[in-house]
Amino acid sequence: MAREVVDIPDDSVFLSFQAQCESNEGWTCSYNKPGIGVWMKPPTGKTCLVHTVKGHMTFPDVAADTVYDVLHDTEYRRKWDVNMIETRDIAQLSVNADVGYYSWKCPKPLKNRDVVTLRSWLVLPDCYMIINYSVKHNMYPPRKDLVRAVSLLAGYFIKTNGPTNCTLIYLAQVDPRGSLPKWVVNKSSQYLAPKVLRKLHKACVQYPAWKKKNKPEFKPWLNPEQNTLPRITLNELSLQRAESLEHVDESQLCEVAENRGDNSDEEEKASKR
Repeated sequence: MAREVVDIPDDSVFLSFQAQCESNEGWTCSYNKPGIGVWMKPPTGKTCLVHTVKGHMTFPDVAADTVYDVLHDTEYRRKWDVNMIETRDIAQLSVNADVGYYSWKCPKPLKNRDVVTLRSWLVLPDCYMIINYSVKHNMYPPRKDLVRAVSLLAGYFIKTNGPTNCTLIYLAQVDPRGSLPKWVVNKSSQYLAPKVLRKLHKACVQYPAWKKKNKPEFKPWLNPEQNTLPRITLNELSLQRAESLEHVDESQLCEVAENRGDNSDEEEKASKR
């Protein structure tokens, strides 16, 4: 089988991503609270049944550049992302693109997941964007103890509203694989997205104080000369497609996932107490 070509996203890809983030057409609201909302869009193709989820939250007390730094800072992520098992920047492709690895805990009895992605970013005068999609890298093949998920497209759009005010939009179409029914995956996304956004907001509020004590000048995502990752070429990567991965049977767990979804409102109330 011929290797599917991997490309670093160009300006047209970022503009398309921004348009999806800002558009209301085709989206159905599934969660709406003051300052935060979640929308779902059904897939258009026949090969993927996973919905695209879009989370929108206003950060009234955080600057846009702080959010951007938090999303890039691997060391800080180890402090606030309690679901993370491991994260690693593997290699750089250009001044605004790299390859990374991330694994995370799933609620038992589901198996934990991991993903390898090509990530690219763009800084504009009034906004920041980070997008990623799944790739294959020879040094990071699928592991038997984890299910390899597939990011068809995921990313963040951060819009500046003022010196210490911004809007964050998270958009993702990610297939967690396994054989969980896709309706379970879609339903779970609706209640997970608000939790992720609230957790990220809290991390952003605390980041400036943490960064002052942890290499405050080290930001290779803004200063490429600080980047010490090894260089690789696009020829060393290929696209990761869901259909090329081993099938993992988790269908018997759909009732567990469904019950977690039904209890999401109660969990959210408890988290605020």
